[in-house]
Amino acid sequence: MHQLDRLLTIVVTATLTSAVWIVAGGTIMQQANFASGGEAPQSAANASRGVQQSDRQLAGRSVMAPARGATLVVPVVGKTAADLTDTFTQARGGGTRVHDAIDVMAAEGTPIIAAAPGRIEKLFTSKAGGLTIYVRSPDQRTIYYYAHLRNYAPGLREGQKVTAGQRLGSVGHTGNADPAGPHLHFAVLQTHPGARWSEPATAINPYPLLGGK
Repeated sequence: MHQLDRLLTIVVTATLTSAVWIVAGGTIMQQANFASGGEAPQSAANASRGVQQSDRQLAGRSVMAPARGATLVVPVVGKTAADLTDTFTQARGGGTRVHDAIDVMAAEGTPIIAAAPGRIEKLFTSKAGGLTIYVRSPDQRTIYYYAHLRNYAPGLREGQKVTAGQRLGSVGHTGNADPAGPHLHFAVLQTHPGARWSEPATAINPYPLLGGK
């Protein structure tokens, strides 16, 4: 019995020692991986913070590219050319005017992104458009107009350069948009370098530019 007890003690001690070394070895490997440029392990709380952090970082980097056959990025996250409807020539204002834009329907708060690179020329609030953004192309000849926003992306400012796919704000129903149908009113306006953002410009149908057929 004395020998059996002694043998059991040896086995238990060896097992515990092995477990300790396995845990210690795993910790050392994680630290070594982090020191060499790898990612540190995340707790559930850290992972949640990481998702929020990624959403904030969306405002500062390009996240999408135009689909095949398109020259512009669809400016609402999660939407593709197949989701778009060509409303460019539809009547508005009881038939008093033409739409000259397309409406991208989406849930309230859905991220809005830049359809093309440029510089934010004006952040403006109007009775019709609500919260709006005017982005002028690098060659100064095109203005991309975004309207009915719920809010702007954190830190967005006039004069700021943006890249295609960069977060601009969120879908809303400000201005004269129907609260029951939040959407992004998106227009492409042909202008010239000397013209201000508020001057009359020639509307171009965004639908084919976004890959619509």
